[in-house]
Amino acid sequence: MPRVVYSVCAILPGEELAREYVAWLTEGHPSHIGRVLEGGATEGSAWREVGTSGRPRIMARYVFPSREAFDRYVRDVAPALRAEGLAKFGPQMGVAMERSVSEGAG
Repeated sequence: MPRVVYSVCAILPGEELAREYVAWLTEGHPSHIGRVLEGGATEGSAWREVGTSGRPRIMARYVFPSREAFDRYVRDVAPALRAEGLAKFGPQMGVAMERSVSEGAG
């Protein structure tokens, strides 16, 4: 059964908000990443894109053991986490989000 990689890239308007966003992803008990892990992911991490000019881009990357586990996360856990994220870091703050889902190819 192929694993699923779920990536969420936040494009932020400046460095101060980028620092706040990384802290929200990684700090606290549980952190946002920790809550996604509790929701079924087996791995979670935050990354900053390098070599890009302009606005800071922070990517959260999660690995789920199967499509079923990812679908369960999307149905049962993601709505509340997305609502929280949008309230703190939504378009009203100048933040844009890009999401992608990839499945193991081999």
